[in-house]
Formats: sequence, C-alpha cells, structure tokens
Amino acid sequence: MSFFNSINKSFRILLLATLFISTTAWGGGLFDKELLKTLKQSAEEKITGQSATPVEEEVAIGRQIAGNLLGAAPLVRDAKLQKYVNNVGRWVADQSERADLAWHFGVIESNDVNAFAAPGGYIFVTHGLYNLLQNEAELAGVLAHEVGHVIRQHHLKILQQSKLLDLGSQVVAQKTGGNDKAQGLIGSGAEIMSRSLDKNAEFEADRIAVVLTTRAGYDAFALPAVLQQIGHFAKDDGDVALLFKTHPHPDDRLGKLGMAMGDRFDRVKGESLEARLYRIKP
Repeated sequence: MSFFNSINKSFRILLLATLFISTTAWGGGLFDKELLKTLKQSAEEKITGQSATPVEEEVAIGRQIAGNLLGAAPLVRDAKLQKYVNNVGRWVADQSERADLAWHFGVIESNDVNAFAAPGGYIFVTHGLYNLLQNEAELAGVLAHEVGHVIRQHHLKILQQSKLLDLGSQVVAQKTGGNDKAQGLIGSGAEIMSRSLDKNAEFEADRIAVVLTTRAGYDAFALPAVLQQIGHFAKDDGDVALLFKTHPHPDDRLGKLGMAMGDRFDRVKGESLEARLYRIKP
C-alpha cells in the first residue's frame, strides 16, 4: 500500500483541498482571496460532514429538475455534439473539488442565449448560446461557470431557502422519480434553473470558472470574451432576455472579473482550440 493511500481519509481530503487552493496562485500573487475563502469552506464541509444536503439527495433533486427541463426543451439531436460537450465539461469539472460527481452536460433546443445548472452536476447550454461560441475554450468557460454553481450549491441553497428542505428525501424515496408531491414542489425544471441567483453567486461562479478553465489548459480569458460578446446585445433582445433577467449585466461581470484577475493571468498560456470546436449542423 502506498504512503498516500495509508493516510486517513479526512487528512487526504484536507491535503487535496490544500493543494487545490495553492494552485490558484499565479504570477506571484493569489488569484482572489474571496474565492480561496469559499473553496476552503467547501473543503472544511467535506471533512466535518457539515454539508446541509447528502449527495444522494442533491443528485436526486438535480435529476428530477433536469428531467423536467428536458421535457420542455429536449436535447439537440446530434449524438456527436452531446458527446463532445460532455467530454469538455467533464474535463473542466475534473479540475474542481467535486470531480467525483457523475457530471452530465448537454445542449438543448432553444434559441435563447443561456446556460443552466441543476444540483448534482446536471448542466445544459442552449443551442442559441452554443452557436455564439468561437472556440472550445469559450465552451469550457461557459461550462465552468455552471460547474461553479454546482460545486458551491447555489441553486440547492435556493431550494433550501424556499422551505423545500425535505424535498430530496421525497425524491430519493421514489426510485423512479414519480413522487407527485415532490414533482409539484419542484415545478418546472427550467423555472428552478433560471431563477435569479444572488449577484455575488454569479460573480463567484465567474471567478471559479476562470480558475477551472485555466487549470484545464484553456485560455484564461475565454469566459470574459463570451461575456463581452453577449454584452453587445440589447437588453430587450428576445434571445437574451432571460439571461439579462437572471444574471447581472455582462459589463458588471466583466468589471468584477477584471478586478479579480488583474494581470495575474497575463503570462499564463492557454489554448483556445478554435479548430476543434464542434459545429452544429444546420
């Protein structure tokens, strides 16, 4: 048995968390003190077992919400596209402290420009947003933002605050996901996933996205590039109306990211992989 495997589980988790946090230092300075604080909190929750919702319940809630969403907006019927997006998404998620989740990614049929995350690792990008992307790094940045929501349990906390604390137990109790009461409480998957989060949650997910994207070997400025492009749309444009309703304005997000990143990523060389981006067939 190797030395690493002989270390008790709690110490291994702490060691891995410490290594993860230390690798967010770039150019001689820490990436973002607030981000380090939230990652440290997450690591401490894993060690002490103080996470509010068991993983099994979190995944069950996310599965039912994702099912509801797909009932309203199915996946784009392109198996190669879905496999490609899952490969990119899982590689990005592997850079996070929740790499052990069974992550699922997909592109859904919708002209809206948006992306959604459900608890437990269910993440979807709309057809409309995917078509705006210029390279694989931008896709990775968008997916990494949603991964950030999942690892910090932003949407799960909204459900908890909405007094649905026993919802997960109800869903888990029904292995087929047919619990009518739980279904009624969840309502529309799209509605839950697109609820407006606290602005700080969106800013936090942006910061996490830059770290995960960079750790995955992509261009650190890929997500800012997407935000810049979306910022050119008018707020009342039909395709981006929901995004502007549920997220801070892209200019605000860019400003926050700019302050957090500073010049720390200027010397970090990442790939954009424009030629590798899978193009959806018309």
